[in-house]
Amino acid sequence: HVQLQACGGGLVQPGGSLRLSCAASGGTLDSSTIGWFRQAPGKEREGVSCLTRNDHSTSYLDSVKGRFTISRDSAKNTVYLQMNGLKPEDTAIYYCAADLSGFLYCDQGAQINEMDFNSWGQGTLVTVSS
Repeated sequence: HVQLQACGGGLVQPGGSLRLSCAASGGTLDSSTIGWFRQAPGKEREGVSCLTRNDHSTSYLDSVKGRFTISRDSAKNTVYLQMNGLKPEDTAIYYCAADLSGFLYCDQGAQINEMDFNSWGQGTLVTVSS
């Protein structure tokens, strides 16, 4: 099975930017749909963004639309989450996950459900504070 590792988190001021990376080992991500999730202290995990295999479609949590962008670099076997205009409420541990079935699509307007993903990486902490 493919193993995932999220990295790139850190401390940033409100209005700043970060780029998170999700690197794969033991396989490729090209044929997988990828999701980014986050979990704030004491809160439930929520879906942030989704990228369908072959970059067919993308979707985003309403609160990050226009600020976050998901993308894939096949040559590096890596998926990115570019985060701009960060707010304190974006503070959370961020996780990437993959669907290995080959059937999952990211539907605009639909919630990104963690139950649809079956391969998870360890998270990276993003802290937005002045």
